[in-house]
Amino acid sequence: MCGIVGYIGPQNATPIILNGLKRLEYRGYDSAGLAVLQNGQLEVRREVGKLSRLAALVNEQPVSGNIGIGHTRWATHGEPSTRNAHPHVGMTGDFVVVHNGIVENFMELRSELSAEGVIFQSETDTEVIVHLVERFYSKESTLEEAARKTFTQLRGAHAIVVISSREPDKIIAARIGNAGGVVIGLGDGEMFVASDMPAILEHTRRIVFLESLQMAVIKRDGLEVLNMEGEKQTYEVVSVSWDPVAAEKGEYRHFMHKEIHEQVRSLTDTIAGRVDFEKGFVRLPELNLTEESARKIKKIYITACGTAYHAGMVGKVLIENIARIPVETDIASEFRYRNPILGPDIYVIAISQSGETADTLAAMEEARSKGSRTWAIVNAIGSQAMRVSDGYISMQTGPEIGVASTKAFTAPLVDLYMLAVLLGTLRGTLSEKDRRQLVANLAHVPSMASRCLEREDDIQATARALLNTSHCLYLGRGINMPIAYEGALKLKEISYIHAEGYPAGEMKHGPIALIDKNMPVVVLAPRDPWYEKMLSQIEQAKARGGTVIAVATEGDENIERLADYKLWIPQTPWVLSPVMAVIPLQLLAYHIASLRGLDVDQPRNLAKSVTVE
Repeated sequence: MCGIVGYIGPQNATPIILNGLKRLEYRGYDSAGLAVLQNGQLEVRREVGKLSRLAALVNEQPVSGNIGIGHTRWATHGEPSTRNAHPHVGMTGDFVVVHNGIVENFMELRSELSAEGVIFQSETDTEVIVHLVERFYSKESTLEEAARKTFTQLRGAHAIVVISSREPDKIIAARIGNAGGVVIGLGDGEMFVASDMPAILEHTRRIVFLESLQMAVIKRDGLEVLNMEGEKQTYEVVSVSWDPVAAEKGEYRHFMHKEIHEQVRSLTDTIAGRVDFEKGFVRLPELNLTEESARKIKKIYITACGTAYHAGMVGKVLIENIARIPVETDIASEFRYRNPILGPDIYVIAISQSGETADTLAAMEEARSKGSRTWAIVNAIGSQAMRVSDGYISMQTGPEIGVASTKAFTAPLVDLYMLAVLLGTLRGTLSEKDRRQLVANLAHVPSMASRCLEREDDIQATARALLNTSHCLYLGRGINMPIAYEGALKLKEISYIHAEGYPAGEMKHGPIALIDKNMPVVVLAPRDPWYEKMLSQIEQAKARGGTVIAVATEGDENIERLADYKLWIPQTPWVLSPVMAVIPLQLLAYHIASLRGLDVDQPRNLAKSVTVE
């Protein structure tokens, strides 16, 4: 679900699209394709693998025209293959679509369309979009109206671009939620559209950013922006300087802010190619795990440092609950010094964004030296941790520039969830019903994350209220106890405010002595199995004059009554609630630090990759 590029104007669209996709290649993908209107007909070229293979195909089967769209894809629905690659074409051959995101209700829409006689050519969720456009176009007078009606049928977060041979003078683009950006470049008698600025900055510096729930009608000589009710919207044209760093930041002031917002896309990418939603299975082939070896596992250690260690703490709860394997979590810098009990039927999972963290690599070496098998969850392809492990899961989040990790925290939470489901499947601890439900939950993760991000204005207001605080206490229980630790770490890292994460059940064993009107208390209180216990903690903090900031489920009347500030998240299955609960805490820390005028992306004394002990 990675890159989108489109062009309309006097030039040949093909090289512009291929070059634009090349500039987005760093985001990762498993197939690529383009569609160009040539002599009144839509010509599509698609290929599995690297963009160079698509370029070679285009060289063998040339295509040229003045309007076209292209795409690089991470597989979400259906394996990486030519027929599943984007763009997708309707039955008449007159409409074509590229898409980033997950259509949560695609099975329902696919069944509905199949009953109407639509014949599907792929396994993807995206294909339902082009068939819906085709269906509505038969009843509407314009492509934009057919597209608008289509967009209102889709659940989830999306970036979509549509062209048609019926109306060769326009491109339709839409942004629904936060499944990646949609940027439009204004040229002289030509227009560009892309999922990110680097793809089009060589052609124009005049940029329009689509907001969520907006669509654009793009023509050679102009642009019209509409909302999902079809009403015209005003828009701002931003002039961007030719600065590679500024280009990467796009519409955001800091990389950290951008990377927080990229989590809808990065969460989709980490799911991509690993889930069969129709059959209800998770596949993680790079782990080299068989049913026989899974059943032999007696114990798992998860080892990591900092933010990655907090992800491992969540993973412990997931694996023990879903796969019923005992799990210990260890800070990597301590693991090898305590002479851990290891052996052939004990696995060690190392988590590292960079894959080069010295302490984590040393923990892996300790495990190997004592006969245990190792798995790595890493973001950097080809890193040391990936190379020396017996199997791995790639986070697939794309580069993370901000030192304080955000998207490289939520991605491994989902990776550990998928690992737990796979282990539970192979070991027979999950019923088919439970397995299918756990897998189905994954389809909703990106759109739930998008809903968290849509509440940023409320979070910024809370940040202003806490701007001058000197200390902060974070409390959580169960699966969200590690999120209290992570929230406190984020505040410490970038705002330099002393913050402490603590198990809420331990509050009366010491920390309650600190609570007064000068000690804000951040409480993780979503509707999970520990919810009622957390309400009690809030009552105790309020009784001592504490200011309570609650991360809670939308519509919770108890929290509305008790908490001074509310950071709402959508109703979420408790096993996935940490993914949502951490997002408002990331934004809270970011906005406090930003309002203080601090260097958010490069906080003092910290480095992105810790390669010394």
